[in-house]
Amino acid sequence: MNRRLVAGFLFSLLPALVTAGEYDLTVDRVEIDTGEFVKQGIGYNGASPGPVLRFKEGETVRINVTNNLDEVTSIHWHGLILPFEQDGVPGISFPGIRPGDTFTYEFPIVQAGTYWFHSHSGFQEPDGAYGAIVIEPEGREPFRYDREYVIQLTDKHPHSGDRIMRNLKMMPDYYNRQQQTVGEFFSDASEQGLLTTLRDRMAWGNMRMMKADVEDLQGFTGLINGKGPEQNWTGLFEAGERIRLRFINSSAMTYFDVRIPGLNMTVVQADGNNVQPVTVDEFRIGVAETYDVIVRPKDAEAYTIFAESMGRSGYARATLAPENGMEAPVPALREPSRLTMADMGGAHDMAHGDMAGMNHGDGDNSMPSDMSGMDHSGMAGMDHGAMARDQSAEGDPFYAKGSGLLPEAANGGKFLSYADLKAQKPLYENRAPTREIELRLTGNMERYTWSINGVKYEDADPIRLQYGERVRFKFVNETMMTHPMHLHGMWSILDVGAGEWNPVKHTVSVQPGTTVFMETEVDATGQWAFHCHLSYHAAAGMFRKVIVEGGPEGSGA
Repeated sequence: MNRRLVAGFLFSLLPALVTAGEYDLTVDRVEIDTGEFVKQGIGYNGASPGPVLRFKEGETVRINVTNNLDEVTSIHWHGLILPFEQDGVPGISFPGIRPGDTFTYEFPIVQAGTYWFHSHSGFQEPDGAYGAIVIEPEGREPFRYDREYVIQLTDKHPHSGDRIMRNLKMMPDYYNRQQQTVGEFFSDASEQGLLTTLRDRMAWGNMRMMKADVEDLQGFTGLINGKGPEQNWTGLFEAGERIRLRFINSSAMTYFDVRIPGLNMTVVQADGNNVQPVTVDEFRIGVAETYDVIVRPKDAEAYTIFAESMGRSGYARATLAPENGMEAPVPALREPSRLTMADMGGAHDMAHGDMAGMNHGDGDNSMPSDMSGMDHSGMAGMDHGAMARDQSAEGDPFYAKGSGLLPEAANGGKFLSYADLKAQKPLYENRAPTREIELRLTGNMERYTWSINGVKYEDADPIRLQYGERVRFKFVNETMMTHPMHLHGMWSILDVGAGEWNPVKHTVSVQPGTTVFMETEVDATGQWAFHCHLSYHAAAGMFRKVIVEGGPEGSGA
């Protein structure tokens, strides 16, 4: 039976069910010590990150959330399939939790895996309001392990979220510490020739963009389970054990490249869903994504968990060791990544400075708001997946050919690609989509406005879906930034060309200059959020409301 139908049936019986798990959470002002700086923030039960909530598939949970702040708060259960009234997005699924009030979330658990929770109010999440969720399956796992650890990553900045947003709006490169230097110019001229280098610099200058715009936010300290690199969170093991590491990227803005020198990692879950095991040396985890991996250290020695930011501006570090106090060498940061013209999507001509089509999402509302989700129903029969997979003749097909962000493993080994992910077991019947909706990811770095189809959230009409249809979303990234797109309440089936074995995710990263497709079984009535999970991009307008109309009899839709 479909998980959504199970959830709806159990929710209708809640008054008659015995609640299997009850939890109390308080939302508090807390002090956050990164080892490099101490700041005031927001946490749960007096700490940031909050507690690891452990549920069991098949139970019903009741979570009492008391707001001790002097502002409205909320909790969104990221990736959980539940009734929309329990999703925790103020203004879409509920009004929010007022200061001093207690709100009780109550919903059935119809899935297993690794997920997380966070505030969906203002910038409370980057200010520390996040925690982890571990859900034990009803049956046996399809893989073995002896012990497990949550590895929750975040990018903690000395500035508050409100201050960061103000600074980015005032000066988009305010936090960019990796500007190109005179020395880099001469180095490029030596390798590529003076004329080529001059033309390249002039082209980027005419676009008022920089190759170094890989990360909007630098100057952060990377944390693992709330501990900075010098505080060195440590997980213990015995030699020969299989260890399950549940990686969660709870960052506001930072993608991390993760490796454990001396150990390979077998990826067994992506976004809480089992995948066919794939062994890698390194993987990139987008903001809001989760990956579960199995490692097996055969020797009684320490190993460094090293999570390096995609822009090479910072890192998080922890240790696996047989005893507390043991450490392993911490790798040096690699050279900063630089964007290329390929990351701009080929929308311009360097020789002629043709900038037609480059003014995307600059706040110009000339595009009618009903274009917020362009419907291409007649294109449903085209093999768009093949088109997307042909973006790169070599390397990773989910990056533009020639991209400066193309990942490579530090040891020259295997780097995980989306193309490697195959579902362990199909979640839905494999059927053709009923229609296609194009979502162009648009923005203007100079003005720091971000949008979908050139329209910001406050100016856009909702995306309307019909219960029971299967929608194919076409993401076209017309910006030079990577965007992790998160649809609430429904699964996202990422097209990697594997047909019924395409992986099921809740967050899909779209790299610069690429087109990515995902499909959604529309099986959730109500109102849902759909947005880029980079905190300051969502706040600046890359956000939509999704309304699902129709539904089973008695659903209230």
